[in-house]
Amino acid sequence: MTDPTRFVVIEDEVPIRKFLRASLAPDEAEFIEAGTGEEGIRLVARKNPDIVLLDLGLPDIDGIEVVKRLREWSKVPIVILSARGQEKDKISALDAGADDYLTKPFAIGELMARVRVALRHAGNLQPEIEPKFEQRGLCVDFESRQVFVEGREVRLTPTEYKLLALLARHAGKVLTHNHLLREVWGPAYEDSTHTLRVHMGAIRQKIEPDPARPRFVRTETGVGYRLLVE
Repeated sequence: MTDPTRFVVIEDEVPIRKFLRASLAPDEAEFIEAGTGEEGIRLVARKNPDIVLLDLGLPDIDGIEVVKRLREWSKVPIVILSARGQEKDKISALDAGADDYLTKPFAIGELMARVRVALRHAGNLQPEIEPKFEQRGLCVDFESRQVFVEGREVRLTPTEYKLLALLARHAGKVLTHNHLLREVWGPAYEDSTHTLRVHMGAIRQKIEPDPARPRFVRTETGVGYRLLVE
């Protein structure tokens, strides 16, 4: 016998969650439920599900933001279940990294067909990286978006965090100025190397024991930056 498919269901409507539980037998599906986006992100990090079912209209954060945050560190298949049926909502969710989109109300047969397709596409892929990056005393927690140096939390601005998290996801590799600018600020900023230098300088002031002798982030002169690993 195969193990039941493990779902994390991020949905604030209790009737939808009950409908899912009642529609599938325990030997077919294991449901782990969250009523908010933040709780759902934590459960995905801790429970390693096979697939995520996600509502867009959550009480704390928008579902598209949940997709973006999960895609920072995980390749788990995500199927959207939403009352929003407009094309722009579907495009936004898919562009953010969702695998499929089903409009409420839906039939359980169609949902499971979409789930099977998403699982086939994903194969046996595990999360691209762990929910945390930890090296040389630096910890970047992708789940909580917190940064620690030697156990002490360091407060970064949202832009500084995005830069450091991008470097952490590609630790050991050189990321060019253009790549960093494009990913963090957008294509229109690819020539704004001064903006990048200012933000990298601010990050170093906060995380480096001695910013003049960087321990974590190395400048590759004329090329970009690298987060050092052991």
